[in-house]
This record gives sequence, structure tokens and C-alpha cells, in this order.
Amino acid sequence: MTMHRGLRGRVAAVALTVLAAAGTLTACGDGGGGSEGDAPLRLGYFPNITHATALVGIEKGIFAKHLGAAPKTATFNAGPAAVEALFSGAIDATFVGPNPSINAWSKSHGKAVHIISGAASGGVSLVVKPGIKGAGDLRGKKIATPQLGNTQDVALRYWLKKNGLTANKDGSGDVKVVPQENAQTLQTFAQGDIDGAWVPEPFASRLILENKGERLLDEKSLWPGGKFVITNLLVSQEYEKKHPEQVEKLLQGVVEATDFINRNRADAEKVTNDALAKLSGKPLKQDVLAAAFKEIDFTTDPVASSLVGGARHAEEIGLLEKTDLAGIYNLAPLNDVLKAGGKAQVSDR
Repeated sequence: MTMHRGLRGRVAAVALTVLAAAGTLTACGDGGGGSEGDAPLRLGYFPNITHATALVGIEKGIFAKHLGAAPKTATFNAGPAAVEALFSGAIDATFVGPNPSINAWSKSHGKAVHIISGAASGGVSLVVKPGIKGAGDLRGKKIATPQLGNTQDVALRYWLKKNGLTANKDGSGDVKVVPQENAQTLQTFAQGDIDGAWVPEPFASRLILENKGERLLDEKSLWPGGKFVITNLLVSQEYEKKHPEQVEKLLQGVVEATDFINRNRADAEKVTNDALAKLSGKPLKQDVLAAAFKEIDFTTDPVASSLVGGARHAEEIGLLEKTDLAGIYNLAPLNDVLKAGGKAQVSDR
């Protein structure tokens, strides 16, 4: 899905796929604890270190403790698919990047979703083959992103444009952008089928440490103070209205999981790696794990200014119609949780 395409065409198929995935991924979890009118919250996330808040919250039982039952979970490769699942009603909330969040807000005219928390900042790099030393060297090259219209895809295309290079949605232009799953990118880079990739952790560090890639650009360098949202928490407005107490409990879990990561980094790395091993069948190497975690700041602050900036970037490259983002955030429940815990509140500006 791009920023221009609708969400309805694949709703039924996505709903079936996601529900099947959810059943598979939560088979060993606590599916009980709720009556028919109080079913477990259905939560989406990605098998990425940038989603460690979700991984830790699930694996440590933090979400289950606050929600009263383990959430039903489904994993996604990139944001557009997660948004489709949210629109279809297959999930209630999802950890997702900013651009798909913006897209969901735009397509629903502000009626379907709210961003209710941040989760992570940073952790994205452009990794390339040795010998590529600058933007000019990318002319005629193939660069991968996780999915057309996702956060990294928008960031790459905008950066290329600012450097005088074209990258059209049909794959034409000075640089051929190749949207593909992150796991596939590891293979295509190793095989020489692509020349680089704009990807989140742990894939950036894996390309460097396992496949001799070189970091051409850390996306932090493009944002004021090196802060930009890479993961936030998006919730269905319908669920939010019907179950405000569950939303608050989910946010209590998010705050606790964030604290756990920042206070117990070694334990958090292990928990995250164990979770990734369950999802992918293989844990990350210790050097990759450590390198990836160093690149990410785990925070409930949504870094709202960077989301607004990302929207303007998507508009400029033709992947988003001009969008009024007023109201996209509902941070009042999060700030209530933060205030109750004696923590600094966060802003939607």
C-alpha cells in the first residue's frame, strides 16, 4: 500500500491473515482472563528491535499484568499492512511507524485512529556496499526499503530528492527503490542484487556486521537533536471509545516496559533477542544485538515534531495528499499514567 492507495481492497484477506497469525503467535500465551464482552486486546507489532517495547511487554508479562489477560498478538513486516489490519478490525492497536500512522489518519479523515504513545526514536540507517561514499554514487543503483509508503521508504525518497536524485514509485528514476521484506533484504544484499538499504534495526547492524555493508547515513543526523519517532502506538478510535480503561491499562504496560528497557538494558536485550528467536527461529548474534540497541532511544515521547516533518516529506514526494494532522494525537491517557507515576508528561507538538 502506498500513501495514495485505499485500504478497503484487501480488508477481508488481511483480516483473515492477521487473525490466523494472531492465533499462531499467542498459542502459548494466556488467552483467557476476559469474558465475551471483555475479550483480550488484540495487539500488533513488528519483529524488530525498534519494537522492543512490545517484545518486552509481551515476553515479561507486563501487558498481561496490567490488562488482566495477555493480548492477542499479530506481527507485521511494515506499517501499511499493520494499518490495514487495524482498519479491518482484525486488531485493536498496533506499534507502528509514523508515516503509516499519518496515512491511516488521512485516509479515514481523522475518524479511525489516534496515536496514544511513543515507543522508540532513532535506529534507522542507510547501509550500502563498500565504495559508495555519497548520494551521488547512488545514481543507477538499487536501494531497498521495507515497503512502499512505509516510514523508511518515505525517508529515503525524500532524502534522494533533496540530493537531486529521482526515485519514482514504479521503480524508474536515477535510483531504483526496491520495496521488500527486511529479511529478504539481508539475502539480496549478500547476493549483490541490491546496492544498499534504508532499514531499521536490527537489519541495519546485520547488513554491516554480517554482510560487510557500510553505514552511509544514520537518519539521526537529519533531525534536530538527533530525535525522530521510529515507532509509536496507534489505536482504533472505536476501541478507544468502547474500552478506555483497557487503553489506559495498555499504556501503563507501555510505560513499565519502557522503564524496564532503560533500567535493565542487558536483561532487555536478552528478552528481546529471545522473542525475536521465537518469531524468526534464530536469535541475533550478540554483536548485532548490542550494536542495534545502541542506536535506539526507547521513550514514550512521540517526538511529535518529527511526525509532522515526516508528513511534509511524504507530501513533497507525492506519497501523501496535504493532510491536517490536528487531533492525530490523544496523549491525555498517557499523560495521566505518567503523572500518576511522577514522570514528566509528553507533548503533541
